[in-house]
Amino acid sequence: MPGTTEYKLLNENLEIVDGHAVKAPEDYQDPKQLYDALVARVRKYHPSADISMLDKAYKIASEAHAEQKRKSGEPYIIHPLWVGIILADLEMDKETIVAGMLHDAVEDTTMTLDEITQEFGGEVALLVDGVTKLGQLSYSADKLEVQAENLRKMFLAMAKDIRVIIIKLADRLHNMRTLEFMRPEKQKEKAKETMDIYAPLAQRLGISKIKIELDDLALKYLQPEIYNQLVKDLNERKTQREEFVQQIVAEVSKHITNAHIKGKVYGRVKHFFSIYKKMVNQDKTVDQIYDLFAVRIIVDSVKDCYAALGLIHEMYTPIPGRFKDYIAMPKPNMYQSLHTTLMGPSGQPFEIQIRTEEMHKTAEYGIAAHWKYKESGDGSKNVKTQEEEKLSWLRQILEWQKDMSDNREFLSLLKGDLDLFAEDVYCFTPNGDVKNLPNGSTPIDFAYSIHSAVGNKMVGARVNGKLVNIDYKIQNGDRIEVMTSQNSRGPSRDWLNIVKSTQAKNKINQWFKKEFKEENIVRGKEMITAYCRAKSINVTNIVKPKYMQIVQEKYGFKDWDSVLAAIGHGGLKEGQIVNRLVEEYEKEHKKEITNEQILEKVSEAGNQKVHVSKSKTGIVVKGIDDIAVRFSKCCNPVPGDEIVGFVTRGRGMSIHRTDCVNMMHLSDGERSRLIDAEWESTEEEADGGQYLAELKMFAEDRQGLLMEITKIFTEEKSDVKSLNVRTNKRGTATIDMGFVVRGRAELGRVMEKLRQLEGVIDIERTAG
Repeated sequence: MPGTTEYKLLNENLEIVDGHAVKAPEDYQDPKQLYDALVARVRKYHPSADISMLDKAYKIASEAHAEQKRKSGEPYIIHPLWVGIILADLEMDKETIVAGMLHDAVEDTTMTLDEITQEFGGEVALLVDGVTKLGQLSYSADKLEVQAENLRKMFLAMAKDIRVIIIKLADRLHNMRTLEFMRPEKQKEKAKETMDIYAPLAQRLGISKIKIELDDLALKYLQPEIYNQLVKDLNERKTQREEFVQQIVAEVSKHITNAHIKGKVYGRVKHFFSIYKKMVNQDKTVDQIYDLFAVRIIVDSVKDCYAALGLIHEMYTPIPGRFKDYIAMPKPNMYQSLHTTLMGPSGQPFEIQIRTEEMHKTAEYGIAAHWKYKESGDGSKNVKTQEEEKLSWLRQILEWQKDMSDNREFLSLLKGDLDLFAEDVYCFTPNGDVKNLPNGSTPIDFAYSIHSAVGNKMVGARVNGKLVNIDYKIQNGDRIEVMTSQNSRGPSRDWLNIVKSTQAKNKINQWFKKEFKEENIVRGKEMITAYCRAKSINVTNIVKPKYMQIVQEKYGFKDWDSVLAAIGHGGLKEGQIVNRLVEEYEKEHKKEITNEQILEKVSEAGNQKVHVSKSKTGIVVKGIDDIAVRFSKCCNPVPGDEIVGFVTRGRGMSIHRTDCVNMMHLSDGERSRLIDAEWESTEEEADGGQYLAELKMFAEDRQGLLMEITKIFTEEKSDVKSLNVRTNKRGTATIDMGFVVRGRAELGRVMEKLRQLEGVIDIERTAG
């Protein structure tokens, strides 16, 4: 079959659709035209999609951002629409596209998450909230701790829903495309952030469509001279290169067709950042980089991939050492393809990539392919089960950071040992299973990748049948056998300087923590005892299970031994633990009022009434001093009610209504604790205090009753704290309500209005 050529330099305002050059959305300045382009994109990969949600999102976003302008001077809505278009290019589901269109609404407008939930559902709101929170993270290349913490938060957000990061990548991509309107210092800051965080994330998620453009745009602002020179150098021989690529494409297409292999052939110049990296790594100029070109062959099956490879190697001379089989051994982000570099007919080297359509989609869309519009037989979306495998690297990072308290260490491991740019090295177990490890890994890394016990008992290793040193650097294709011994004393601390993978470092550190835990526990106990002795604290009073439980939960430990071990190895200070134990002890052992003191206070009061009022600072009692006073919750007295004081054992005095059931059923002995009381202010509501009142209403159950009840509370400006409704089989509703009033007069008004409602049988105050 004839091949088609796909050849485009960055920023060329042209698109190939169905083999024809058409206007790209960049040509549209009017938001409505841009939105129509977005809808066309969605229709292209999902013709039957219901776009009513997209219509609503466009309308709401347009209204929310109506008064805003971008730094370029164009309407702000252009940016959310472009984010939606980028997501549509990734063939994302409509929830993600809608969240992309609304991603700035909560942060930059008066719109709330509750409104988004109401209009679009919880899934869209969750995505918008995640993107908003990521947008609040700050980045500074010279503040390692802050940068590391922000990376941690970002990874945690990814664990919740990876689509949050995909939206954030789309947002960053459009911001990078329009970076020319920013100040030069801001341009460099955003470009550095993109290079350090966003492009590597896109790479790890396998979204090459975004990763490639982010790299090129970051290079444009970080190294403008180099970037412009690259553009100039590539454009100087553009026609010559196009002819070369078209010649290769035509030849390959012809041979594939003759071999009855069904497929498509494309040609392209590699992206700028890829060329720049080769120039730096190989210390060469553009003219010396021999694989500037790549030809891509997309076929129907894996069998056809290898058949096409054989055909290509017959046509052109392969360059030794330049063949990579990522189909048999995929990259960590699940990228699969055959790569081979060949010598062209005119002596010009070029690369060919061979893959299936499914592999191509994975290479282009990565993890985003999981949320593309796909429907099963019942019309529901079908998400592939490979998601867990694709995100295994993310789970590793989250696991590693649990045991890492030092931010600098985390960043070092993340950007060094877990180099997001580094190629992995592939090796084999004696059984032939493939293991992929960070480049530069040793047999120790290999041992710990199998199991902690294998690493801990390792005494040596064989590579390809020969004994090697434990610091041997593993090469692609090595077959590794770990030698273990039950007599091994365990890992050496020197191993921490040898291993490359964070996984191995963590497991070695965990072994040392566990191995010396008993010693640290004993040391921790001794340190607590010594501290208590120096401060004259009775250790037996404070080291009680209930206090220990509170302290270990506060500091996030599973048991008390872990707290002691942390003190023993210096992770916690014994002083802070003892002081917290003392604090809990003193809370429980406040000075209690004895029965004798209570009776003495009652006799002092004599026939005098206790005067009670409530100020902003709490309850004021006149007549008796030094007793804590509170309003009882069983009857909730309010100003104007007849009240009585009851002196409790150890809890001061509680104020009750005189008709409280609990007060009416006191024993003769308990009645000696009653003290007459009255409100300080004779004018109800004069003190401006707020009091909880509770009512029980019986009414005939009918539609609209609750709405009428709440309307009364709104008119009276009463704050409702609780409302509970029960209906029996006879259709009688019992409604318990709790609300705040300023006095008995207000309570009376509310009760009178409630009684006037249709179908009300009776209303009574809760009295204990």
